[in-house]
Amino acid sequence: MLCQGLAEHLLASFLAMGESLPPKISFYETLNRSLAAGVISEADVSDLKKLMQLRNPLSHFRGIDDSSNLTRRMLNSGVMEEDHLKGDASFALSMAVRLLSLPSFRLDG
Repeated sequence: MLCQGLAEHLLASFLAMGESLPPKISFYETLNRSLAAGVISEADVSDLKKLMQLRNPLSHFRGIDDSSNLTRRMLNSGVMEEDHLKGDASFALSMAVRLLSLPSFRLDG
């Protein structure tokens, strides 16, 4: 959840330095504008959307019949919840590192 929040704030803040943004901007709009500005690639957009899809069921209630529900994922895959969470966390952290290593966000002077 924190990695997706980091991505959303990082990208929107970067865009706000060069253009006027609405007071509330959706993550999808932030992604589209970031792609158009050349800040991120199509692959980044795809992975950031995946990150958002991992975050949403943890932030908002999902019934057991919802395929994004963690227990449903476990039942469908036969993989323990903890292993799903470890995989999700690993992906989220790698995405955060990937974003921070982009040329727009490097602090290498």
